[in-house]
Amino acid sequence: MNISVEHIAIVAQNPVALKQWYERVLGAQPLWDNGQNPPTCLISLANVWFEIYPAETPLPARGNNKLQGFRHLALRVPSLAAAKAELEAHGVKFTEEVRPAAGGGKVLFFEDGEGNLLHFVERPADFKLAD
Repeated sequence: MNISVEHIAIVAQNPVALKQWYERVLGAQPLWDNGQNPPTCLISLANVWFEIYPAETPLPARGNNKLQGFRHLALRVPSLAAAKAELEAHGVKFTEEVRPAAGGGKVLFFEDGEGNLLHFVERPADFKLAD
């Protein structure tokens, strides 16, 4: 079977504001907008498409990384310190300290404009998963 990831959906209370957050803070590029209010749109971040569309009901505990289901988006960066400084310049607050990453390296969690969990991952230059 030949499978690739087509896109990841982010259901938002305010799709316009969340789209703008990803563009302004993480450098996402707009791809498509259905022109409705509120809109459904596609953005590209790190060569991955994200579909942002309106929520019907808020999820009050979305920041809890231990809930069942998909919980966070991990973004690999060459330097946690540099990535953290850049996001802090955009007003992102970090509430946790850097900690060890599963499999090696280190991670730093933060939230997007609506409280969805993301984290940066810094791996050693020679990092390779075992075959």
